[in-house]
Amino acid sequence: MLVWMALSIINCSMVYTFLRHRLFYENPRYIMFICMVINDALQLSLVTALYVVSYIFRKIRISVCCLLIMTAVFTTRSTPLILAGMALERYISICFPLHYSRMCTVPRTLIGIGIIFILTSTPPITDLFITIIKEPQSFFDTTIFCDHSLVFQDRSIYYKNCVFDGTYLSFVTLTLLYTYCKIMMMAHAASTSLAQVKRGRNTVLLHGVQLLLCMLAFVVPSLQAALISVFPHLSLEIRYIFFLLVYIIPRFMSPVIYGFRDEQFRKYWSQNVACKTSIIKVRCY
Repeated sequence: MLVWMALSIINCSMVYTFLRHRLFYENPRYIMFICMVINDALQLSLVTALYVVSYIFRKIRISVCCLLIMTAVFTTRSTPLILAGMALERYISICFPLHYSRMCTVPRTLIGIGIIFILTSTPPITDLFITIIKEPQSFFDTTIFCDHSLVFQDRSIYYKNCVFDGTYLSFVTLTLLYTYCKIMMMAHAASTSLAQVKRGRNTVLLHGVQLLLCMLAFVVPSLQAALISVFPHLSLEIRYIFFLLVYIIPRFMSPVIYGFRDEQFRKYWSQNVACKTSIIKVRCY
């Protein structure tokens, strides 16, 4: 809970900084960044709530569990596609600087974000439709330990999600590899500053690390179940360790990649934080 609170404070301060300055929400780069921050904050809050509920109540109504799981799955799957969009923005900025203002506009960015949300909301919605068709109405009135595999039990859901996850994660991985290689090829281009290329290369590389951490969310259930079957007396510790590795650490990287590494955003963010701190001190006195 302390980690969640710390990250929530950081994310809220970054959203506040974004909304306070017009230059940020007129820039496609920062629009995608703040979408990532909001998405990660929502995902972290939902997953934390699910873990707290599972420890305290153990079982909740399936209808409530469905809503929590669907939203958590939606936000988890949105992250890799937003990463791909941010990598493409860096690629266009470095490799096509003269065409950047024409290719990367705010309306196109918003349309791209809308497409991402439609794509990532489709699997959980179809999961719900399949469950409604397969299960009786009384199923949603019962209580259960809130876990995706226990709520959405039909095997067709499992195979459908495997196909979807494999397809779009492959697309994101290829996008990151392609943009990274192209940026590296531009390292010695006369029309592009070397410092800008290095920053773009490091950003895409960090996106790759973040993607690998996000992909753990799709293999953790099987690995976690195997470890718990071998070490049943350590089931709570195993779940907690995977929770930190898969859901907490990747959420630390979003503020770092763009919030703290970006000089312009860092300047305005630090000014707002300093101003708020001064106001709080004055009120305390």
